[in-house]
Amino acid sequence: MVATAETTAAPAENGSAAEQTALGKRLLTGDGVPLEPQRGAALIASAAANGDAEAAALAAVLIALGAQSAVDWTKALEYLQQAAESGWHPAQRQLIVLSGEAELEERAQFSAPPETWGRLRRSIDISAWLTVPPPREISGTPRIALHESFLAPRICKWLIARATPGLSRSQVFAPSGMASVADARTNSAFEFGLLSLDLVLLLTRARIAAAAGFAPHALEHTNVLHYAAGQRFSRHYDFLDPALPGLQQEIAARGQRVGSFLVYLNDDYSGAETEFSLLDRRLRCPTGGALSFRNVEPSGAPDRATLHAGLPPASGEKWLLSQWIRDRSG
Repeated sequence: MVATAETTAAPAENGSAAEQTALGKRLLTGDGVPLEPQRGAALIASAAANGDAEAAALAAVLIALGAQSAVDWTKALEYLQQAAESGWHPAQRQLIVLSGEAELEERAQFSAPPETWGRLRRSIDISAWLTVPPPREISGTPRIALHESFLAPRICKWLIARATPGLSRSQVFAPSGMASVADARTNSAFEFGLLSLDLVLLLTRARIAAAAGFAPHALEHTNVLHYAAGQRFSRHYDFLDPALPGLQQEIAARGQRVGSFLVYLNDDYSGAETEFSLLDRRLRCPTGGALSFRNVEPSGAPDRATLHAGLPPASGEKWLLSQWIRDRSG
């Protein structure tokens, strides 16, 4: 008999915790098997209960996403602690970064005593992540705001490190609605998919959602952008143009791209401002600062005054977190 996805999945589902984790990840993403997120999440939960450290870290992500129930940050962090105590280095690093324990960052953190991870988990202040000071208005029409000290430098450094190995040439929406490479955009990017998410990024997304006034599920996949010297993103709009048939379908399926949120992850470069050409403004932030702007008018119509560009660095390299926001989740 020729093996099928169904016949090969059954032994793994009843196998070791590590085999359950591997199958659960495939079911969550549709990697070589039919996409079955509920079954995949159940397998991850089972593997975590049976002591698999990677499964515990992934369970933390699923809980923080609200994949099967309401978001529960306390429970998510408890699973992350479990993964750290089981020796999963990525979980240990997340707890260190989220807690801001600089001393552990500077020495051999993975020889820390077991009680370290619970102490770090308890020190993480979720309310501080989700409480965002009001921004400073840069422009009322279109609406552009500056969010000072939005992310701590250690979080920015973490996001750069997570994105670096997966960078590839950035793409744009073509009039057909398909994503493609274009001469107008020469920088590189990394888009965080389900299996590359972690609690550092998910708390960052929750903070962005709180600052922008949207539910986290209205956020598109997060991108980290990299601009080497001379690389640019020419003048463009972030809204999806409803006059283009291909983008009409995208808007109908997933909603209009109503907001943009840019977090500057470093500042050791020259030039590379975000230019709003119709406003005669060039803006940039120090490390951890952010700009947000609405891409549509109060009526919901595209705001063509938001024409903007990512100018090229004259020297150094620029890192930017780019978060687009839809007018509905889905």
